[in-house]
Amino acid sequence: MLRNTIDLMLYDWLQVEALTAHDRYADHSRETFSAVLDTAERIAAEKFAPFNRDADVNEPRLVDDRVVQPRCAHDAAAAFVESGMLSASQDYEMGGMQLPCVVEMAANVFFAKASVGLHGGNVLTTANANLLLTHGSERQRKVFAARELRGEWFGTMCLSEPQAGSALADILTRAVPDGVEFEADPLGARYRLTGNKMWISNGDHELSANIVHLVLAKIPGSDGCLPPGVRGISLFIVPKHLVDVDGNLTGERNDIAVAGLNHKLGHRGIPNTLLNFGEGRHPVQGAGGAIGYLVGQPGEGLKCMFHMMNEARIVIGLYASAIGYAGFEASFEYSRTRKQGRRLAATGKDVASPPVPIIEHADVRRMLLAQKAYSEGGLALGLYCARLVDQARLDAGVAANEAKVLLELLTPVAKSWASESCVEANSLAIQVLGGYGYTRDYPVEQFWRDNRLNMIHEGTHGIQALDLLARKVRLDGGRGLALLESRIRNAIRAGEASASTRPMAQALRTALDQLLHATAEAWADGDPEVATANATPYLQAFGHVVVAWLWLEMASVTLRVASTDSDEHGKLRTARYFFHYELPKIGAWLGVVAGRERTCLDAREECFVQ
Repeated sequence: MLRNTIDLMLYDWLQVEALTAHDRYADHSRETFSAVLDTAERIAAEKFAPFNRDADVNEPRLVDDRVVQPRCAHDAAAAFVESGMLSASQDYEMGGMQLPCVVEMAANVFFAKASVGLHGGNVLTTANANLLLTHGSERQRKVFAARELRGEWFGTMCLSEPQAGSALADILTRAVPDGVEFEADPLGARYRLTGNKMWISNGDHELSANIVHLVLAKIPGSDGCLPPGVRGISLFIVPKHLVDVDGNLTGERNDIAVAGLNHKLGHRGIPNTLLNFGEGRHPVQGAGGAIGYLVGQPGEGLKCMFHMMNEARIVIGLYASAIGYAGFEASFEYSRTRKQGRRLAATGKDVASPPVPIIEHADVRRMLLAQKAYSEGGLALGLYCARLVDQARLDAGVAANEAKVLLELLTPVAKSWASESCVEANSLAIQVLGGYGYTRDYPVEQFWRDNRLNMIHEGTHGIQALDLLARKVRLDGGRGLALLESRIRNAIRAGEASASTRPMAQALRTALDQLLHATAEAWADGDPEVATANATPYLQAFGHVVVAWLWLEMASVTLRVASTDSDEHGKLRTARYFFHYELPKIGAWLGVVAGRERTCLDAREECFVQ
């Protein structure tokens, strides 16, 4: 089921075979792309899926300052490293396959669907290495990024702190230059870091020989005080074990201590840690603080980190969709075999007739169609963004710039819409199974628990919504929104040419006009507090319009390539579901945006206790 959907999206809709016309991908073909997908699907089925429950039940433990994980975690990590997927999109010179980003991300969907808890550390490592390849020095790329891409070392991102959460301007971790003469180290300007980080996924483990932490910290000024705001944030490489200039382990552990593990609702297969830097449990070379190496320039840490964060946001949307799809598959199979109730007829219910499979009931079909619409819609959005990454990398001039602008606009939508909608998909999967779905005898309850985190990490809905309405739709005079409008209107015109898709195209035209009107009205009086008071419903409506556009395109592609009766094809039926049951919801969401509704903005603390 999933593989057929991915093939349709990659080959028939996104036209990834056209990428082989570029020199970078000249060695590839549909056959090589499919071979990668085959391998990913097989390894996920053999080394990840059978152990998803094991990793959930036997979650990581802290034993004598060591994070201990079950055997399946080690085996899954080793299998992924051996597959070469850590460096799949990298140059041949880096040991990569030079795959397009969109093919790499599609392959990773199989691992996320099989067990996101066993797979999470892999994508962190790749994103960590990608950041260093872009912003690190030549030596940092050779010593740290190259070893991560070979799977010798794994990587993390260390942003949040106990007192700050997502408010990175308020972080307190400090980095002071190491040594009196401040001599340059071949690995980068060397600093000593002290502070506390939390919510660090894969922050400690024994799956690799070393862990490369990318840590946000502030360099104090001449007065000893930390600079205010995000412009004072710098980025540092802080390895768990120290290395020499050639990347060889020195045998000395850095001053990083695991203060504890967070006990999570889901994603239990991946350790989530509290890390203390420079607390003195592992003193380094007779001085206090963990040794770190500056990445880029002082004060540009957040700019560098956004490279990793934005990549992670697209990945989160895809992985949320994958878990949503896992729940859809499980509940679909259950609905075909579980017999309960009888069909209604004009003469009433025939109680003497045998019970029917529950898929025969319209409301069960509604829940299955909703799951399919959400998970495949989120998958389409994530892969579309990955295709924009390839376009920005390969094209030149206006085309590349437009891809970058459109990608920047869609990134918060790809993360948030999919993560919210696909948790609802998993909730519906539980509902299809009824009471059984609420038990651990079936996997759908774990899918819901695993997916619930995707609504939170890498920026909550509220943060992504503010980014979208306060920044992204207004950047460069609204250029990104204008580009999106142009692409949607092109799809509308194409959809109106077919009787099968014309009603969807007309509904999308109306929805797009509503969205553009609400965007303008939100900022009508120029007050940012009022304009963004309803940013979250705006984001939800924006996502629905974007996904409706993608469903219209997929419906058109299906009509062109399907070998069966197109009117009954699953993709077309699911597209109709989205337009009839989902798209109409935007009216209520955009109504409060356009009306600059102040109910939430003006709610005072007293109203919650009265």
